Amino acid sequence: MYMTSGEFVALVIRGEQAISKWRRLIGKTHPVRAKVDGTFSLRSKFGLTDTRNSFHGSDSNENARVEINKLFPGFFS
Repeated sequence: MYMTSGEFVALVIRGEQAISKWRRLIGKTHPVRAKVDGTFSLRSKFGLTDTRNSFHGSDSNENARVEINKLFPGFFS
């Protein structure tokens, strides 16, 4: 799992359609493409490249659970 290259803040966001809402807010993986589209997203504002795009969002409930357990062991205990 590659998510960090320095200090970071990890959030666990809960709610109806949390994954899709968060992914819509952070935007496309490639910040340059997001900037060209002209749509606001966190990645278009703060991302540098496709691998240094400033934000991560799980793509499914299953992957979210795996990633949360890696960052916060015992979270679901």
